[in-house]
Amino acid sequence: MEFRIGEMAALFAAICWTVSAVAFEAAGRKVGSVVVNFIRLVMAFILLGSFALLRGEPMLPTDADTFHWKWLLLSGVVGFVIGDFFLFKAFTIIGSRLSMLIMTLVPPIAAFSGWVFLGEKLTWIYLLGMTITMAGIALVIFFRREKNGQQTAGKIPLRGILFAIGGAVGQALGLVLSKHGMGDLDPFAATQIRVIAGIAGFFVITLLLSKTQLVVSTLTQSKPMALMLLGATFGPFLGVTASLMAVQHTATGIASTLMALSPILIIIPTRIFFKQSVSWKELIGAAISVLGVTLFFL
Repeated sequence: MEFRIGEMAALFAAICWTVSAVAFEAAGRKVGSVVVNFIRLVMAFILLGSFALLRGEPMLPTDADTFHWKWLLLSGVVGFVIGDFFLFKAFTIIGSRLSMLIMTLVPPIAAFSGWVFLGEKLTWIYLLGMTITMAGIALVIFFRREKNGQQTAGKIPLRGILFAIGGAVGQALGLVLSKHGMGDLDPFAATQIRVIAGIAGFFVITLLLSKTQLVVSTLTQSKPMALMLLGATFGPFLGVTASLMAVQHTATGIASTLMALSPILIIIPTRIFFKQSVSWKELIGAAISVLGVTLFFL
């Protein structure tokens, strides 16, 4: 089994997003998703700039040319602003379980977009790996029980489903645009450009939704700020950078499939820290996903 930097970076991104998902969910319950989205991106910008200074480089990616800035800013708007706004909105309407199930559409959308816009091609073994991995992820999410131990029932709001689909499309296209725009640019610099677009976008959303005062008051709340700092470190700073490194070194469809493993990876932490029971169907889904992942490393 040869070392594959793109695939390993994608797995690391999935681990990072498992941590950030828990942190952002806890923070979002206290101050709201719009506030969390805006502050986490500002924190990520500071972390990325500080890291650049530690490496002896300018705080802003001055080595990026107009081509890099144009496409990476666009990918930031599509992925961070549109994709995340739709996804967080879907959470509030149909819940995280069903939203994440719909988000398993990201890998095939990314693979198709990569084929159309970037000319990427996938071998049959990779397509098989994608299919098996997504089947396992879908099984885990679909059978994950709510807090009362029962499956959700009743009519599912179409509006929530459309928001979740919008989130999947936004994230998939954001990845493809990032790969097209960054070329051989340093992934940390590319992430910072995307974060700048995200900050600008959520600043406008904050103004339109009259959340400015809530953002200011949140800055004095230590627990939400600590949670957002944890999430920003493992999300936009390390996780997103790793995702860009992944698409830089492997096909977009493969990278997005591996990065979609967070629902699998989060099973053990929730069992240990939150004492949540794990069903045999979830374990089967996890095993199926692991089987699919191994095909990417053959």
